[in-house]
Amino acid sequence: LKEVSFKLKPGETLAIAGRTGSGKTTLAQLVMRFFDPESGTVRVDGVDLKDWPLESYREAIGYVPQEVFLFSDTIAQNIQFGLHRSNESEDVLWKRMEQSAEQAAIHDSILEFAKGYQTRLGERGITLSGGQKQRISIARAIIKEPALLIFDDCLSAVDTETEEKILGHLRNIMKNRSTLLISHRVSTLKDADRILVLDDGKVTEEGSHETLLASGGLYAEMYERQQRENQKSKGA
Repeated sequence: LKEVSFKLKPGETLAIAGRTGSGKTTLAQLVMRFFDPESGTVRVDGVDLKDWPLESYREAIGYVPQEVFLFSDTIAQNIQFGLHRSNESEDVLWKRMEQSAEQAAIHDSILEFAKGYQTRLGERGITLSGGQKQRISIARAIIKEPALLIFDDCLSAVDTETEEKILGHLRNIMKNRSTLLISHRVSTLKDADRILVLDDGKVTEEGSHETLLASGGLYAEMYERQQRENQKSKGA
């Protein structure tokens, strides 16, 4: 990343677009503080991220990585992983889990398994499709009701119809939360409040979906190419 600077306001959805290798995931990992920047600072509420207690900071984040990791445990335990046990009853927690699964468009698929939410998964979720893994990972992130949501290209393995269904639910969830939405798919990003376009580690464009289309830059090029690909797949 080179001279990347931006602000994410409370309740705002900021999308990060760019081709593979442009620096999108690196940006997400910096915000998560998987590592620190070699120069410059990442600030949260005006405080250098290095000065935040790491555990409490990450408690406030719902992160869905590009590479999903699921444990050799039940679907229920995978979704509830990282959720602090409160004074809520098991029934209430179970309802929260089902609600998050519905919002991630995975609830109905889970119920198709013989043991439902008690179905045990193989290491890294090998008993599930790529799209199902991603949706369980999304449910795991939103059940925490975090202040900040980070979605790192987490809808790449689902079809466009399922993607739109998930995004419809997520828009309601994102209304009162700051969201960093990262994807190479323009269809995922188009409704964000602002879009940054990364190219070779630099921010080359910034604006709304309509503004970026009108400017005729890399974003418009990505959009047109993906539209052609979608039309071809529908024709096939």
